Formats: sequence, structure tokens, C-alpha cells
Amino acid sequence: MVEADGEGPLPAVARTAKRVWRWGRRHRFRMADWLYAGLLYLWLAQTIPVGWGTGAGLLPEPLVPAPKHPWVWPPPWELLVLPLVVVVPVLLRRSRPTWLLGTALVMVSVLGTQFMGALALYSYAVWFTNRRVLAAWSIAIVLGIVAALSAVEHFWPMFVVWCVIGVAFPLTFGLWVGTRRELIANLRERTARLERERDLEARNATAAERTRIAREMHDVVAHRVSLMVLHAGGLEVSASDEPTERTAALIRGTGREALTELRGILDVLRDDTGADTNTAATTAPQPGVADLERLLADWRSTGSSVDWGIRGTERPIPAQVERTVYRTAQEALTNAAKHAPGAHVTVEIEYGDTDVRVLVTNGPPTSGGPAPPAPPGGGHGLAGLRERISLAGGELVVGPRPDGGWRIRATVPAADATPPAGTTSGGGSPVEGTADSDEGTGVDTT
Repeated sequence: MVEADGEGPLPAVARTAKRVWRWGRRHRFRMADWLYAGLLYLWLAQTIPVGWGTGAGLLPEPLVPAPKHPWVWPPPWELLVLPLVVVVPVLLRRSRPTWLLGTALVMVSVLGTQFMGALALYSYAVWFTNRRVLAAWSIAIVLGIVAALSAVEHFWPMFVVWCVIGVAFPLTFGLWVGTRRELIANLRERTARLERERDLEARNATAAERTRIAREMHDVVAHRVSLMVLHAGGLEVSASDEPTERTAALIRGTGREALTELRGILDVLRDDTGADTNTAATTAPQPGVADLERLLADWRSTGSSVDWGIRGTERPIPAQVERTVYRTAQEALTNAAKHAPGAHVTVEIEYGDTDVRVLVTNGPPTSGGPAPPAPPGGGHGLAGLRERISLAGGELVVGPRPDGGWRIRATVPAADATPPAGTTSGGGSPVEGTADSDEGTGVDTT
């Protein structure tokens, strides 16, 4: 039987080995401490009874009588307790260095062994940067060596050997290892800082380019819409009949509202906002559910057939959800006007327990006479609407209807809003004739 990719014993062993390797790398210094402590414990257990044959140290006789054989079982309790007291500071050498240094000074001067002094000086040189403390303890251990060798023949040769082995070599090697470790840590920190700065510069460059594009778009669109508003105002003044005057007034009002919204969104990206920013446009509230009636009235004034209604219990909802509901209805009405001119449009808002749903449906375009040319567009309206709803945590469903029309259904979460007490549904006229049986319920069955 062939094992599937990624299954079987070998990948499992590899993953286990990788986890063990990562754990060991994270705890390698602690493991080294325990290794040093264990080896030192075994060494001291053998040298404490028999290690005073040279006569070095202030203690002339061993603490424990030498056994007949070095591996005695059970060993005397002194062989287990005394090394344990000496070994404990080794486990704390990176957090309590003075304990190890003090123990090493006692070991050098009293017992006449320089191994602990070498380990203590090496550990402090590697893990700590206070050179004055290191120099003071180095001098103290040298004086301990002098005290330990004071009664030994051939003092100077042994003093030089002990100072080289127990002081000079561990100091030199420890300073080299500590400097190298600090240099590597600084290089890693610098590399991480350079990577963060590079990412920050890239984000700043992207933001600057987006700001430049936004400024260009603001200038171009604002200029064109301003010209449209001026021409519509001139047409309104010089119109010879009332329908033309109403249409020109509608165009002028719509253009002014577009300019207000455009400046309110894009003026914050300009560098000279303090000079000529429209403060009223910047501080004006964004449109919400309460502005839907005015939006639908504007569309009805153009001759479009638009009905709308509200289902469920109205309640306060977050401002982001209100803007999303408004923009969904606005984009759906724009698409209906572009792709189905003259069709009947129905807008329905439904308040659920944890969300708000927007359902906009339109019938097929009317066949009477040639359809007017669709206004220019970038084709990104639904994509931008889908992105807006996704950012709000909602869902957008778009698709055709059986009668040739179109349906846009958006569901936006609004669970953090609490309905006020005593409110009743209302705020809009009932939805009039529907084409499909599922539209009256507000539930999309497609």
C-alpha cells in the first residue's frame, strides 16, 4: 500500500526531529548549564577526597577521607552533598554571576583548584559587559591563587601556570566569544531594522503614489463636474419651458452633491488641506439609511419608476453599516439606469436580528424606442461594492432574474446594535407589485 504525500512514518519522524531541534536550539544555553553542572559534579565527587596531594590551598587536609577505591557504592554522603553545594551556582551563572564567582574564589583559595575560577571568569566575560566588575573579580581570583600557592615550593612557576590556565586563557576566550555574540546580535538587529525600514519606505512610496493618483483624480473629476454644474445653471436660467428648467436644476443639484462628496472623501489626501479645504464638506456626515428617501426621490424626478419599503423593526445601526446600505442602493440604482433604462426598480431594506439586508431588483429594459447610450463607466462599480461589503463582514449576491431583470442582494452584519424600546416598523411606503413570489418576503431563493 502506497502512503499518500505528507503521510507515513518518515514525514512524522522528520517533523518530530525538527520540533526537537527547534526546542534544543531555543534552550541550548540552559542545556549547556546542566551539562557543565553534571560534569563538574562528577569531577568534584572524585577530587574532593583525594585532590589535596599537591599541598595547594588554605585547607591542608581533605574534608573526606580518601576511599580505598574511587568508585565506592554507596558513596559517603559528603561526596554527594558537598559537590552539590558547589554545583548549584553553575546553574545560575547567567542570572547570578556573583554566586559563581564567589564560589570559585573560595575553591581557588581554600581547596586549591582553579577550574571553577576559569569557568566563572569565562561565563562572566561571555554574558556580561561590565568590565570593571570583571577586572575586580579577576584580581580577586589572582590573589586567591597567591594565597593557595603561598606554602607550595616553586611558587613562581606554578603561579604563572595557574594564572595562564585559570585567568588569562578563560578571560581571553570569554571576551572573544562575548564580543562575537554581541556583534552577531547587533547585526541581526540591524538587519531586522533595515528590513522594517525597507518595508516602511515601500509602504510610504505606495501611499505617496496613491495620494498623487487621488489628487489627480480629484482635480480632473472636480473640474469636469464643476463645468457640468455651471452649464446646467446656465441652462436653468435660460430654459424656455418648465421641464427643461426642472431637468437642469436636477443636474445642477446632483453635480453639486457629487462635488461635495468628492471633496469630503479626497480633500484629506491633499498636501494643502489647510488652505482651501471645504470644511463643511469634510465635516458633513456621510449618507445613511435616512438619506435613502432623498436618493429615491432624485431618481423618481428623472422619470424612473422606483418603489421601496422597510421590513422588520428599525433600530440604530453602526455608521459603517448605514453607509454600506446607502452605497449598495445607490450602485444598484445606477446599474439599473445604465443597463435597464425605463425598467421598474424595487428597493427593500430588511432588519434582521443580527444583520441588515438590502434587496434591489429591476425588471427587463423597456422595448419602446431606442435605448439611450449608457454613461461611461470603468466597470468597477460592483467590484468596489463587493470589496466594501466584504470589509464590513457581509456578503453580496448578484445575478439575473428569470424575467430578464437583475437582482442585487447584500447582507451586512449589525449585531452590535440594540433596538430602542417601543419602536415600530415604518419609514417607507409598502412595496408595490413584485414580479417574483420570493421578492415579497425579501428572501433570495436563487
